[in-house]
Amino acid sequence: LSPITHIDKLSAPLLLIHGLMTSSYSFRYVIEPLSRHYRVLVPDLPGAGRSDKPDVAYSAPALAEWILELVTALDVRGTRCIGNSLGGYLCMRAALRDGAVFSRLVNIHSPGVVDARLRALHLALALPGPGRALAWYVRSRPERFAHANVHYFDESLKSREEAREYGQPLETEAGARAFVRYLAECLDPSELSSFGRDLERRRAVGEKFPVPLQLIYARRDPMVPPRVGRALSALVPSAELVWLEDTSHFAHVASPERLLDVVLPFLAG
Repeated sequence: LSPITHIDKLSAPLLLIHGLMTSSYSFRYVIEPLSRHYRVLVPDLPGAGRSDKPDVAYSAPALAEWILELVTALDVRGTRCIGNSLGGYLCMRAALRDGAVFSRLVNIHSPGVVDARLRALHLALALPGPGRALAWYVRSRPERFAHANVHYFDESLKSREEAREYGQPLETEAGARAFVRYLAECLDPSELSSFGRDLERRRAVGEKFPVPLQLIYARRDPMVPPRVGRALSALVPSAELVWLEDTSHFAHVASPERLLDVVLPFLAG
């Protein structure tokens, strides 16, 4: 299992799953306030943060299965869960595979539908040359790459500490390779399309999403267009869609207090 920040304060567990190129560190401003209500579990996904960087499949189905195995290994089936960005997408997939894995799920600004940008990225990384070149580029300037590619509504929130934290896993050949494989495999347009079709099928027959779902999106985000939130809301009519103003893809960093005001009542049911 990957390293886990584990705060044993209360018995009810809450799992936090981070997004692409970040790590459990991204939840640094909300762990303590959440721990007043829950026993908070914050893993680093495989290939990210301080976890190992194995040469394995980094597809969305494989990583969703990893989440299921983690929850089982920790004996917290039925846990509440918050996923950010790619983590939110993976958690939705995990819930679709096993409706008992979570009791409630918060998805903060995840991808979930295919757009032209993702198709172009996938076509480019399907060739060996661009993938190797990107891995070399990332590894040659990991902190600068991390600093340039984490975006906030208020860019002054960026820090050297954050760049070091997100850049460190990219310094090694295995870490840079894992990052490129996340881009190439986990964001595969065919898997995103399959995910969308599954949600469409459920909606067509009146089948609700397996767990209560809250979708939280910012009005402006260069990383995942806000229209993705509207699209997922249309695919999952039972979900609660919340818009946060003047914040960003990483609302738990940019506006943690406002995020908690929305998330805590939902998690409490």
